[in-house]
Amino acid sequence: MKRLLVTGYKATELGIFSLKHPGIAIIKKALHKKLLALLDEGLEWVIVSGQWGVEIWAAETVIELKRDYPALKLAVITPFLQQEENWSDEKKAIYSSVIGRADYVNSITKTKYEGPWQFKERDKFLLRNTDGILLVYDEETEGSPKFMKRQAEQVGASQAYPIILINAFDLQSVAEDDHVESWDYGGETGEAGERDDPDYVDF
Repeated sequence: MKRLLVTGYKATELGIFSLKHPGIAIIKKALHKKLLALLDEGLEWVIVSGQWGVEIWAAETVIELKRDYPALKLAVITPFLQQEENWSDEKKAIYSSVIGRADYVNSITKTKYEGPWQFKERDKFLLRNTDGILLVYDEETEGSPKFMKRQAEQVGASQAYPIILINAFDLQSVAEDDHVESWDYGGETGEAGERDDPDYVDF
């Protein structure tokens, strides 16, 4: 598996509204462990779309890993241009830092946000151009990752497409290993994803 798609919950779906929330460090540590194991198996590229939440934290984790694994590459392929336009200045600074250190940056559609179809095009492109997916997702906590998981399962029905999950148990285990108090995640979620997040428009 050379090209890995990484995605998962948006920050609001996890009830994470602060950049200093302890859950961020727990998620990044869990991602670090999974990515290390995959590096030993030949992982070359990690691909994210830059969504605020698991995807940004995954990108930051890859950038940290590149210090010891300089051959590892990060791609940020956004659904549309300027997806960070309505984010806070702090989030924009983090996003800009990630984009600046990524090895490849592109956008599926060469316009700003126009409609939900851009997210569908993003998902199709990313699944078509990766060898497997790492999802931070727990079946018992509803949220937008379930739609990507379904699509990945459809891809896997006709070809080898591994789906690797980091679930609540994995995060709890990381928290216990680091003697950090876990948190009962689960912000505002819905069948169609976040509709009221002021920092991100998704459908």
